[in-house]
Amino acid sequence: MRIVVLSDTHMPRTAQDLPAGVYEEIEKSDMIVHAGDFVEIEILNKLRKLRPTKAVFGNMDSQAIRDELKQKEIVEIGRFKIGLVHGYGAPAGLVDTVASEFAGVDAIIFGHTHSPVNMSKDGVLFFNPGSPTDTVFAKTNSFGILEITDDMIRAKLVKL
Repeated sequence: MRIVVLSDTHMPRTAQDLPAGVYEEIEKSDMIVHAGDFVEIEILNKLRKLRPTKAVFGNMDSQAIRDELKQKEIVEIGRFKIGLVHGYGAPAGLVDTVASEFAGVDAIIFGHTHSPVNMSKDGVLFFNPGSPTDTVFAKTNSFGILEITDDMIRAKLVKL
């Protein structure tokens, strides 16, 4: 399974639409996962029309999004459990903060900082795709790709 991973799209505040490269990857993927901070519901609705979409709300999301989505959830794909949460608080120590939200997961997808993270800690993959539309806390825009087989989860960051 191939999954496009997004977070911190902040639309329409930072952009009117996602970059073309994101849509190109969505066409080649089976699913979309978004770790929150859509801001307005239109992009969530658009993504849902393109591929099955799993998402949570972030701290900047409108009430319409909060009414549709949970703050965190566990997505099961094959034998793997993936924690999905936006994140909160200071960027320093965010990996530990999001780790405290889940037990028994194989990976945690999060956002909040706009800075990409792709690391393993204590046998758990921590993956923040960055932001495809905003560079306020990062040098480049980015998003992610997750590839999941029966045996493994592999995360890749895509710089735009």
